[in-house]
Amino acid sequence: MRVVRLFVWTLVALVALGGALIGYFVYSPSPEIPRLSGKVIHGSIAVGGRRRTYLTYVPRGLPKGAPLVVVMHGSGESGAQIRIETGYGFDRLADRQGFAVVYPNGFEGYWNACNIVGDYSANRLNIDDVGFLTAMADRLIAEIGIDRSRVFATGISRGGHMAFRLALEAPSRFRAVAAVAANVPAPENFKCRPPAQGTSSVMIMNGTNDPLNPFDGGEVKLFGFIRRGTVLSSRGSAEYFARLNAISGQPVTRDVGVADGVRVEQVLWGRAAKTEVELVAIHGGGHVMPQPYWRAPRLLGPTPKEPNGPAVIWAFFQRQRPR
Repeated sequence: MRVVRLFVWTLVALVALGGALIGYFVYSPSPEIPRLSGKVIHGSIAVGGRRRTYLTYVPRGLPKGAPLVVVMHGSGESGAQIRIETGYGFDRLADRQGFAVVYPNGFEGYWNACNIVGDYSANRLNIDDVGFLTAMADRLIAEIGIDRSRVFATGISRGGHMAFRLALEAPSRFRAVAAVAANVPAPENFKCRPPAQGTSSVMIMNGTNDPLNPFDGGEVKLFGFIRRGTVLSSRGSAEYFARLNAISGQPVTRDVGVADGVRVEQVLWGRAAKTEVELVAIHGGGHVMPQPYWRAPRLLGPTPKEPNGPAVIWAFFQRQRPR
């Protein structure tokens, strides 16, 4: 009997410990909901015989000719989730800076980006996400009065990979993109069609302590699971877009320290050119968008409170001039 009791208590202790560890690594507190001037509108559009959906945030009194920022979620998520996981950071900026934000939903939670490896329906069915996102942008241009020359796109993880695809295959529709926690797939894992005459301006914002997307290149995976094939390094990804855009000369590097020992290294190609490529390396950051509003699950690595990722991305978008 004593052996049985010992076994039961040991089992209970192990379950409790497992629950505590799962809670520690997976739990993430909800961000504070800010007071915003506008409202969120649910929208949908038929593309390729499928009904696709999205959420749009429009600040009150937004004038005609304002910019549009498309924000794309990561694997298995939704537009509503990435709005929360950015701490409503883009909505906050939209109120202050005067632009609209749209949060599209991937097909069954995923995007058909440039990687070949990936056993999910958006990939298997070759879902036309470029067609969906361009059609969605065109509808909002007509409905809200968006400036067609100032449509931008950003995304994290799988959404970042989708941003790469937009830069490559729809540069005339998206003036600039920003990919967070994503690197360009290696040649053997690459299915997109690079343009003959350059891409959109591109920002890449990656953490050096990312447990999924290897900062220095290699296989995308988490604990041996969620395999997405191999990718270039973060520097190699930025250089890839610099070459496509025929940006010559050495990049300009700026290295600054921020809070809690986090260091930000910014490497910029072609600042005076019509097209820019910028690598923002968050030294000490994980598979996250750094921000002051929300902490990602610890499983994804550290979430630095600085720099304010949405603000850095918007500053990059804001300085892009019409071609």
